[in-house]
Amino acid sequence: MKRSQPAGAGAPARPVPRRTCIACRIVEGKRALLRLVRDAEGRVSLDRTGKRSGRGAYLCAARECWEVALRRGMLERALRIDRLNEDDRAALIASAAAMPSRTSEND
Repeated sequence: MKRSQPAGAGAPARPVPRRTCIACRIVEGKRALLRLVRDAEGRVSLDRTGKRSGRGAYLCAARECWEVALRRGMLERALRIDRLNEDDRAALIASAAAMPSRTSEND
């Protein structure tokens, strides 16, 4: 005879999806990082929902990671594009400027 279990007690917990920041290489839960996506037209933008279709890359919410990724071509490599569109680059630089600095978090 089977004993009844409380609801949800028998199902194993689903693992949290893990992603890596392309700049600092830290591994975090998917929701802790910000996703950038290259759409079918080749435009690159911030994907706030994390569900847009297209090739994605993840960055920390730290200004330093955004600056390094933009300066060293890490976004282009991760998104498999030759070069960021100037409008997209300007929008990402503006987004980076709004990010908190990692050093100011530790003060």
